[in-house]
Amino acid sequence: MVALAQAPPSAERLRALDGFLEAAWAEQAHHDERLRGLGVEVRFDRGVAHLSGEVPGPEQLRLVRELVGRLAGVYGVWGRVRVAGRDPVVVDLGCGGQKQYPTNLGLDIFPAPGVDAVADLSGSLPLADHSVDVIFTVHILEHLIDFLPLVDECHRVLRPGGVLHVMSPWWGHVNAVADPTHVRLLDVQTIKGVCGQRPPGTPRWFPLHAGCDGASIFADLTPLPADAPQVSPAHLARFFD
Repeated sequence: MVALAQAPPSAERLRALDGFLEAAWAEQAHHDERLRGLGVEVRFDRGVAHLSGEVPGPEQLRLVRELVGRLAGVYGVWGRVRVAGRDPVVVDLGCGGQKQYPTNLGLDIFPAPGVDAVADLSGSLPLADHSVDVIFTVHILEHLIDFLPLVDECHRVLRPGGVLHVMSPWWGHVNAVADPTHVRLLDVQTIKGVCGQRPPGTPRWFPLHAGCDGASIFADLTPLPADAPQVSPAHLARFFD
């Protein structure tokens, strides 16, 4: 039997979803004492939470990310938040002419407005070890025959507690095959493979969030140190089959 494709939500439903999420988060922030006094603003756009503002330390940012990510209907938690007075270093890979946030550092293989450095994303990134707080790979992995080297490079350059944001067309939607430059098909289960059992010495990831809206897959990943235990099956079951 052929499985029926999951229909992406309509624009009207997404607007309603954002309204629900805004109300749910306002109620959460009002009643949760841990959130009081934190200067973080949360905006929802088509089910993706966008965080901005400032927190005193990384533990407060982790708390906000976790609580926002628990809301039903959130596909991803993106953000650009100052921590202890420091602006985050945010890198946009394969950004083309449009970055996710204007002040991101844009890297792409072709020069374009908004590209700050030309780099071959299939090779080594021109970034120092543990120098970046957030990396966006929005509609880029599907263009690479083997994207694992790029994912491993992201692991190298992210600071402890940093976040890799992934967004790619879902294999069951026409957008995945309509672009002839797409050479890979992705699913949420692909992200499970990235986070699951990997050979010794291979960079490993902890999934903060993963989901699919019927058109795109989303994942927020943070690097695990080499000596960290395997991600528990109970946590993986939150996102993956």
